[in-house]
Amino acid sequence: MTGCAGESSRSAECSPSTGRRSPPAPIYDAKSRPATRCARRDEELKAKITAVHRDNYGVYGARKVWLALNREGTAVARCTVERLMGELGLHGARRGKTRRTTIADPKAVRPADLVHRDFTRSRPDACWVADFTHVATWSGTVYVAFVLDVHSRRILGWRAATSMRTELVLDALEQAIWTRAQAGIDDLSGLIHHHDAGSQYTSIAFTERLATAGAAPSVGTVGDALDNALAESEIGLFKTELIRRRGPWKGLDDVELATFEWVDWHNHRRLHTACHDLPPVEYEQIHYGQHPAQQSTGASTP
Repeated sequence: MTGCAGESSRSAECSPSTGRRSPPAPIYDAKSRPATRCARRDEELKAKITAVHRDNYGVYGARKVWLALNREGTAVARCTVERLMGELGLHGARRGKTRRTTIADPKAVRPADLVHRDFTRSRPDACWVADFTHVATWSGTVYVAFVLDVHSRRILGWRAATSMRTELVLDALEQAIWTRAQAGIDDLSGLIHHHDAGSQYTSIAFTERLATAGAAPSVGTVGDALDNALAESEIGLFKTELIRRRGPWKGLDDVELATFEWVDWHNHRRLHTACHDLPPVEYEQIHYGQHPAQQSTGASTP
């Protein structure tokens, strides 16, 4: 008769001295058995998966958690990460609806659309996109503006304020110009600055600052979000990864501090699909390593 190993030792046997049957050996519960190598490995991976998910604003799905683990030196299969994240109840962020905040000025002169929905560029500073959004707080609405490099997806400038006047988007532009100047890039000739038809972006002060920097303004069709889809997408990330997950917000100060921390993470540690799963700053560094002349002159063909 066949059976599990050790089964005969658990059956009742006669004692050679008394002739009586001795009680069967105890059957141990499976929970008391030592963990297998695979089970120990799963527990180690769960701790690392939880840490990666937590350290990246809790927004990574299985694919980016898998990429981050392998970048950190933990070799693991993607299917294993998917399985363990399911057991942990972890998932990536899901985007919600967006709300339009810019209002066109019918009297303003609108520049031509120089982008035509083509949000791909072969180098940094060939095209920037800009937009702003609102954040509801206990003390009123806060507006946050961003300037993004199309090639690297790096946020070059941002600004938070309690009003959506021209100064909001102008300050974000000034920071973007300053960011490049800090890296030794003073010549922005050939740069296209793409935005929607909001009155803040078509104001005289804003267009004059672009001209001084050597950048050409570009405006898409009024009311068509696809004409500024990349900036809209970035706003969506900001709302999904930070604002909706960390609220409610008290006012300007805590929105400003949280945005500062999120932008730093976004630029230096967040893995971007458009950047071949690299952070934007690292992606730019690789580009300039291959094309050093572009960083020193800031000029090249798109």
